[in-house]
Amino acid sequence: MANRPEHKTMSNNGVSATRVSNHSAPSNSTLTRSNDTRHHLYYGQDKISYEVIRKDKARKLRIKVYPDQRVVVSVPMQVTDEFIYQSVQKRVRWIWQHLQDFAKQKTDVLPKRYVSGEPQFYLGRRYVLKVIVDPEQAANVKLIRGKLTVTLTHSSNATDDTDGNDRATKVKALLDSWYHSKAKTIFAERLAALLPQADWMHSSPTFKILSMKKQWGSCSAQGNLVLNPHLVKAPKECIDYVILHELCHIKEHNHSERFWRLLSQVMPHWKAVKTELDSMAEFYLNE
Repeated sequence: MANRPEHKTMSNNGVSATRVSNHSAPSNSTLTRSNDTRHHLYYGQDKISYEVIRKDKARKLRIKVYPDQRVVVSVPMQVTDEFIYQSVQKRVRWIWQHLQDFAKQKTDVLPKRYVSGEPQFYLGRRYVLKVIVDPEQAANVKLIRGKLTVTLTHSSNATDDTDGNDRATKVKALLDSWYHSKAKTIFAERLAALLPQADWMHSSPTFKILSMKKQWGSCSAQGNLVLNPHLVKAPKECIDYVILHELCHIKEHNHSERFWRLLSQVMPHWKAVKTELDSMAEFYLNE
């Protein structure tokens, strides 16, 4: 798939990614760096657009191809435009191939059947669901060797519609409970870590977890947060974005210019994070 497999990694969140460890500019490159984020190049007759995001904490050049056809290149601040272009050009066939693969996928995400082999997500990584029956164990959910394993105490005949639906209901209930528990812990940790950035906050707000179809979170007039448990399926950076978004609403109640300015102060790259979250929302919210 990639021309240089030693540089390629495949992320587990449904996104194709590749990285380059050496981000020094070539000796014959022009040592320039622009503020433009949108760029493009051609593979045959196909124009491929890509967005460059410079990050203070980035140590490597990383290319991601998303299911919504976006190509994002994350780089350290000091990397030159010439080096970025050359790196993308070297991997253009790999990028093009993944764009083609994503384009061929069905636009509709099939409803889950809660059977072994289906994908499940947690903290931005994709896991394979494994359903097992063990009468000697209590019903539980565990992450085991890259699989999200659900243990049932008794078997149902998955080929029979009634028994199959009953089994799926039990698996879903166990997964929902597991996600809810993980969300409660992770959200509390991220809220505590982010509060120092929200210097307008004098105390930690309370939050509750509520499954929602079209919202990641909300904030009441009293400053109480509501967070969607499905958000725990996203990377921590996306969780941080939602929490910071709601914390900003405690100071600025609507989406005014002051609100967006405040959000940009606490998370300068929030637009890129929001785009990443939006691109995977259909997968994270699928039940």
